[in-house]
Amino acid sequence: MKNNTENIIQNKSYAFALRIIRLYKYLINEKREYVLAKQILRSGTSIGANVEEAVQGESRADFIHKLAIANKETHETYYWLRLLRDSEIINNDENTQSLIEDCSEIIKLLTAIIKTSKNKSYTPSP
Repeated sequence: MKNNTENIIQNKSYAFALRIIRLYKYLINEKREYVLAKQILRSGTSIGANVEEAVQGESRADFIHKLAIANKETHETYYWLRLLRDSEIINNDENTQSLIEDCSEIIKLLTAIIKTSKNKSYTPSP
């Protein structure tokens, strides 16, 4: 089930997880914000883990299911990023905006892959 689109989502979700880990360290060390830091670390790193599981899926349904979980985690991470920004725990600077944009891009990619995968698995009756 692996093609170039999945490679893109694998790479982007992995790079995003690394950025989330750096944000987590910043929140813990500089802002002493532990609760929200843990939340965003969990959801932000879960995206890539679920994408990796999807690529190893046992069936197309399993693949779609794992990507749907990744999509939910991405939406949750998007929420935490906006909350951290709007509560002024993190600055609304280029780095924050870039994280939010990357998160939004991952949502779009996952949505497109899920939609395409569902369409491929649907075969209309004659």
